Amino acid sequence: MNMDARNQYLKVLQERYFMAKSRKEKSSILDEYCRNTHQNRKYVIRKIHSFSSAPKERKKKKQIYNGYVKAALVEVWKIFDYMCGQRLEPMLKEQIDNLRDRGELVISDEVAEKLKEIAPATIDRKLRHQKEVMHLKRKYSGRTNPLIYQTIPVRAGDWDRSLVGQVQIDLVEHCGQSASGSFANSVSVAEIATGWWEGEAVMGRGQERTFNALTNIRGRTPFSWLEIHPDNDTSFINWHLKRYAEKEGIGFSRSRPYRKNDNCFVEQKNSTHIRGVFGHLRYDTEKELEIINDLYRNELRLYKNFFQPVMKLKEKIRIKGKVHRKYDVPKTPYQRLIESGQISEETKKELQDLYRSLNPAQLKRKIDEKLNKLYRAYEEKGRGNNKISPFKKQTPHENRKSYILNDLTTPTSVT
Repeated sequence: MNMDARNQYLKVLQERYFMAKSRKEKSSILDEYCRNTHQNRKYVIRKIHSFSSAPKERKKKKQIYNGYVKAALVEVWKIFDYMCGQRLEPMLKEQIDNLRDRGELVISDEVAEKLKEIAPATIDRKLRHQKEVMHLKRKYSGRTNPLIYQTIPVRAGDWDRSLVGQVQIDLVEHCGQSASGSFANSVSVAEIATGWWEGEAVMGRGQERTFNALTNIRGRTPFSWLEIHPDNDTSFINWHLKRYAEKEGIGFSRSRPYRKNDNCFVEQKNSTHIRGVFGHLRYDTEKELEIINDLYRNELRLYKNFFQPVMKLKEKIRIKGKVHRKYDVPKTPYQRLIESGQISEETKKELQDLYRSLNPAQLKRKIDEKLNKLYRAYEEKGRGNNKISPFKKQTPHENRKSYILNDLTTPTSVT
């Protein structure tokens, strides 16, 4: 007896089975079927009951955020530089109407309301496919410290994160595949309480040029500096900066050697605000330096400080070997600075007027235009025959010889 015949036979017996009034009668029907088909009794019981139940229709979940909402979400996500759902959610609530008024986002009122209500987890889920499409996923040697290192106190954390004016500073090299010769370096400054960031590029690592870059950055920041905190780089640990700090009444501390986490606030900005923007290419011409500084002094600082929310850690708890972190509501450095109450009313009004005049979409377009100009300037140098991705870490290879020969013919900068 084949399978079709067994199923037909079971359907014939099924009606008798369910109409049976006693358990003994049902048992005799099962005995008859098992004796004729040689199938297992338990298997037959499951099968006879499965034939009786009609397949249930799966209830479809009501779709709240349709394709129109997803398309608009992707557009806003690009404007705000591909930030995560937690950071994007407050910007959606605040900036949707602004972008619509400026003509940057053409959507219906219904789509706009849905974008304002969408949760961070839903944002990440809706953008998952788009991320897949876009493929978004040194050794130290000992040294003897001179006397100046002994005069600067070491500070390893214990920051008052509500006090505005404590800044960490660092130097980011744009040397590409070779550290020989002269190349651009970015002086990066991050404020601890608000996350406010500033940058300035200099050619070389000279102490005087680095010091001048810091004074230019201080002139642009809308708050007073209370303390500066670099790592142990000689570009910052020098008498130029120490005398300046003493004269201006600014505290001066440094990190522990080889402990990057002591400078964690500026290190994070180095990754997102410098490497994430300029990549790992070698910039060693005055033209490239001019373009980088144009971005640092204008669109990039405005975009990062006014339209890129920062999440601050509230607490960290270890439960059964797993660390659970809780963050506050994401806010931009501008918002945190306004809410701090530690700046003058005049400065506060200037910042508010500046914020109302800014168009984030226009800032993003200008940043992209200047970055394209920078990459064209890099390609004009004609170093190497292969196309190099700006955001891929560069490792030394055969082209290193061409860098060294070129740098040997270029006069080294003197500070």
